[in-house]
Amino acid sequence: MELIQVNPDLNAYLAADEAIDHQHPYVRETARRLGAEASDAYTYAEAAFTFVRDTIPHSADSGDLRVAWRASDVLATRNGICHAKSHALAALLRFAGIPAALCYQRLVDTADDVPMVHGLVALRLPGRERWARVDARGNKPGVDARFSLDHERLAWPVHPAFGGEDYPHLYATPHPEVLGVLRRARDRHHLWETLPGALRSGAF
Repeated sequence: MELIQVNPDLNAYLAADEAIDHQHPYVRETARRLGAEASDAYTYAEAAFTFVRDTIPHSADSGDLRVAWRASDVLATRNGICHAKSHALAALLRFAGIPAALCYQRLVDTADDVPMVHGLVALRLPGRERWARVDARGNKPGVDARFSLDHERLAWPVHPAFGGEDYPHLYATPHPEVLGVLRRARDRHHLWETLPGALRSGAF
């Protein structure tokens, strides 16, 4: 699949916004702590990925009913679903000057499943011309996502036969359909009821 950079200006993928608030002191503190042990952009990016994947439980795994969506809140509360964890990872990468995009999959395993939209991050390290998708959702039995720039190691496979889809677009800001339900959710139960099963693709 060819990934499509929606905004031609690479600087857009370094910007802070309401969800990817990498100027927040908590994001800055976390990024600096990770950066102190990194020797270059690659090792920092891998450390940030591993930190978000392994130290911030996916709320469906932990049972946490709180809904965090700002990167700073995700890092502070150590809680979030895939989309929120993607915001946190994007913030840590952008603070370090590494372009980071938000991207999505439509996941459905069988013809009887209810589709769900899953959130990922794509990053572009200095000196590389290609974006690479990574999935910081959090591992568990049956899920083994890894940091890999050349061969994707994502949490879930896509099954096109049942309507699954890799959305190719790389967004500089969270997709409004996803961000809207995150912001409106009263708790995680309400979030599960309102998350979209598909996304309007393309620029917005």
